[in-house]
Amino acid sequence: MNVFRILGDLSHLLAMILLLGKIWRSKCCAGISGKSQILFALVFTTRYLDLFTNFISIYNTVMKVVFLLCAYVTVYMIYGKFRKTFDIENDTFRLEFLLVPVIGLSFLENYSFTPLEILWTFSIYLESVAILPQLFMISKTGEAETITTHYLFFLGLYRALYLANWIRRYQTENFYDQIAVVSGVVQTIFYCDFFYLYVTKVLKGKKLSLPMPI
Repeated sequence: MNVFRILGDLSHLLAMILLLGKIWRSKCCAGISGKSQILFALVFTTRYLDLFTNFISIYNTVMKVVFLLCAYVTVYMIYGKFRKTFDIENDTFRLEFLLVPVIGLSFLENYSFTPLEILWTFSIYLESVAILPQLFMISKTGEAETITTHYLFFLGLYRALYLANWIRRYQTENFYDQIAVVSGVVQTIFYCDFFYLYVTKVLKGKKLSLPMPI
């Protein structure tokens, strides 16, 4: 544990709370990709199966349970409680374009050919691309609500802080997880364009808008 890991976890948690709060207060999930939220729920489910087999710390266990609960409550709100407000017409990213290569890569590139290890590897690879349906939805509609951009910012910040965490661990523990680091770099790259727009527009009180796809 180091300060970057803790700040990364808190940023991740804040992102999820912001999204849940937005949906609950407005009683509307327009502009939020249900497909991205399904992928994130799948990420946490496959990654945290070790809850039943491996105790690391109270902090670790609590955070895993909280992330799982937040992910599934979000999915329930989108596809259950507030499904009439879900913008299904713009949430059209083809999930098989992500799932098929991620599943294949999980079997080809892993640390141990065991069920739990393959599922953990799958979760790492999937998380790196899980935000793409949301980014695709924003590009398709041409804009995003301010609270949604805050959610995306803190989600991206979480990954950036985790990269700093891996660098710190390498310096202090000589520990290097190639799968996690490479996947984290890929995920952070996806947010770079958004970070620029967030700083230049959202933080100045302007609404984030993107060119409409042709």
